[in-house]
Amino acid sequence: MTAQTLPHDHPIAARIDWLFGLAERHAQEYAGPEASLARQRHLARHPTAILVLKCMDGRINIPVATQTPKGIIQPFRNLGGFFQLGWPHLGETLVASVDKVMRSGRQALVLITYHFSRGDERRGCAGFHYRTADAQAHTFEIQREVSTLFGAGHGNVYPLVCGFETDEDALVVHGQDGQTLNMADLGVQDIDSLPQRLQQLLPDMPTQIRHDLLPLLIGNLAHIADIRRQTRRLDIEHREWMICVGRGFDWLHLPNVALIIGPYSPDLADPIRQAAGIIQANMRAGRIPNDGFLLFSSVPYEDIGVDRARAVLKSRFMARFAGEVVRESYPDLAARMTVRQTVLNWHSRAVEALDR
Repeated sequence: MTAQTLPHDHPIAARIDWLFGLAERHAQEYAGPEASLARQRHLARHPTAILVLKCMDGRINIPVATQTPKGIIQPFRNLGGFFQLGWPHLGETLVASVDKVMRSGRQALVLITYHFSRGDERRGCAGFHYRTADAQAHTFEIQREVSTLFGAGHGNVYPLVCGFETDEDALVVHGQDGQTLNMADLGVQDIDSLPQRLQQLLPDMPTQIRHDLLPLLIGNLAHIADIRRQTRRLDIEHREWMICVGRGFDWLHLPNVALIIGPYSPDLADPIRQAAGIIQANMRAGRIPNDGFLLFSSVPYEDIGVDRARAVLKSRFMARFAGEVVRESYPDLAARMTVRQTVLNWHSRAVEALDR
């Protein structure tokens, strides 16, 4: 099985082996000299830090869709793309990330995303019951919360609402007064006009941030052109066979494989129950084998010693907590649950198993 072969029909043990192989290949590529130099070169030219709040849906791969080097964009992923900055852990994590950026003398761009399908609303966001208007309204609420947290002047942290159309992986940038810039409506011939378009759409965006947003949009134009040259299957069936709890799943950007729950909401039990219900439905419908599913916990760490020890404790707690929720709500499903606990070395992106 290769990195692009989705082993939905394989036994659970084979699927888990494939998963760890995928993580290992991602870490090797991330830590390689080409990728490392590409990140350094990009940051030297475009220093703005880019943070993305997005749904757990594996189709929403912003680095790939914008042709941005791996490790530049920091994701915050949650079931349905639902966030509230009043959640204690989310607020603390986001503030810590922004503080680190500010201490380095850089600005931050926070992309707040929703996703939809132009061809079929049922390929949109299930977390909002495929109602794109509701998903949009939620992203604008997050935008207001970011402004409350970091300042409405947006001189240091700029919150930008951005749609993601999954049929062509096209970005839709939202500006003031309801105006939008849909990259699917443009082509490579429009690259020279992009700076002026952004200036008109986002007149309050700091010059440096606007300059550093441009490569993402230019990369998206190239990516859309690549997509249009392919024969792309759009009616992908939901076949998720794993529940991921925690952070550090950048390497797991594949459609309909995993349900990823960020450790942000004060009520983690509810999204875990929702995810377990989806897994059970997939088994009953025959979309995945009924021999088992995976519960996977991950916590990143930056330093050895106390920081890694804390990550280990947190990963084990989340796996134990999620397992208890599944056992309580879906006892029959829990009998087919395999648990893997891991931590992630943030510098190398290496996944370290705690229970193998």
